[in-house]
Amino acid sequence: MVDLTQSRSESTWRESLGVYTQPRVIAMLFLGFSAGLPLLLVFGTLSAWLREAGVDRSTIGYISWVAILYAFKFAWAPLVDRVPIPLVSSALGHRRSWMLLAQIGVIGALTMMATSDPDTQLSILVAAALLAAFSSATQDISIDAWRIEAAVVEWQGAMAATYQIGYRVGMIAAGAGALYLAEFYSWSVAYNCMALLMLVGVVTTFCIFEPERQGAGGAWMEEERVVDFLERYAHLPHRLRSVAAWFIGAVVCPFTDFFARNGRVALLILAFIGVFRLSDITMGVMANPFYIDMGYTKSDIASVTKVFGLIMTMGGAVLGGLLVARFGVMRILLLSAFMVALTNLTFAWLASQTPEISYLVIVISADNLSGGMAGSAFIAYLSGLTNRAYTATQYALFSSLMLLPAKFLGGFSGNIVDAEGYVFFFSYAAGLGIPAILLVSYLLYRQKQETQGNLR
Repeated sequence: MVDLTQSRSESTWRESLGVYTQPRVIAMLFLGFSAGLPLLLVFGTLSAWLREAGVDRSTIGYISWVAILYAFKFAWAPLVDRVPIPLVSSALGHRRSWMLLAQIGVIGALTMMATSDPDTQLSILVAAALLAAFSSATQDISIDAWRIEAAVVEWQGAMAATYQIGYRVGMIAAGAGALYLAEFYSWSVAYNCMALLMLVGVVTTFCIFEPERQGAGGAWMEEERVVDFLERYAHLPHRLRSVAAWFIGAVVCPFTDFFARNGRVALLILAFIGVFRLSDITMGVMANPFYIDMGYTKSDIASVTKVFGLIMTMGGAVLGGLLVARFGVMRILLLSAFMVALTNLTFAWLASQTPEISYLVIVISADNLSGGMAGSAFIAYLSGLTNRAYTATQYALFSSLMLLPAKFLGGFSGNIVDAEGYVFFFSYAAGLGIPAILLVSYLLYRQKQETQGNLR
């Protein structure tokens, strides 16, 4: 006799795994690579180049603020959401045209950096780094918008997983790859090669399809707030009215829409977004200093945290995408929030041990697996929050809100370690995960209540 329950379960798992064979899910692997490549080239790798060239550490620290552009991409996301690029948008579509323009900007900026000498052309090098960071952040906006519009919510976990894998590989190319090229050839060769690797994103942009968009074209002019403004201020000059109406439709409406759809719980959702990454980002600031202070060699750190750790992160990302497809976003978010906090406690345990490589492997395995799962679940959650009429603007706001509190709080990590030591610090970092656990528990409870109410 056939066990229908078991057969149905196996079929469901098979369907969940099958999402990874979808072309648009696979495309995220290459778009993720294109998104991950520029980050270190304007941050960590650039710092190594500048220091080798004799630039003082304080100046390098100031130049690192170039990367802050990523946290403020919501400021120009409305332009990416609404403004078409002449000629190109009509040929490729809105999302792909912005993607291509951003990729060309990154390629041009990296080429400019490759031809700049830090000794005599530091200002030009910094200007090129700013262009690279701005173009890269713009690419992030357009890729995130394309991902959300190109697939149903149930696929977003898998889309996030393949994106994370590609992103990590891009970071390896820009980190270890660029350093190897600089060691054996020159920094100019390294940055020119990175510019060539950006063609991966360009080719992918031409291969993917343009998704259907809500609010495209002039649809924003039909939104209630815009119509009301145009009627109330009909006496104003036409050009002024048009600019103001566009601002209301592109900037004001995405924010008011989010609060209108979510009501009183909107503030709780924003609070959850702001605290979800507090624990792991705060811990991550002191991770490398901790390994060195513990007595691990640079080769141990590179092998375990960069190579093995990357594999575990990829595995966690795929597992997270699979679990989201199988069990839904909210339950996996709750599981991930618990795991991230608990794995920070394993660092507190490690801080009290002798520097055994096997202990480091155990801790990195747990931390990176939970981090990969949390990343897939959280990206899927943020994607589900967006209204596809304002995809780029709303997602850019969410991702910026995710980073800013954690980056700010992480800046005090060194002070806490100096005052209390690593065991206290990692316990403190684990405690920062408690607000996220409480908030996601409440949001999950509320979701169940609403579902039961609809069933009745």
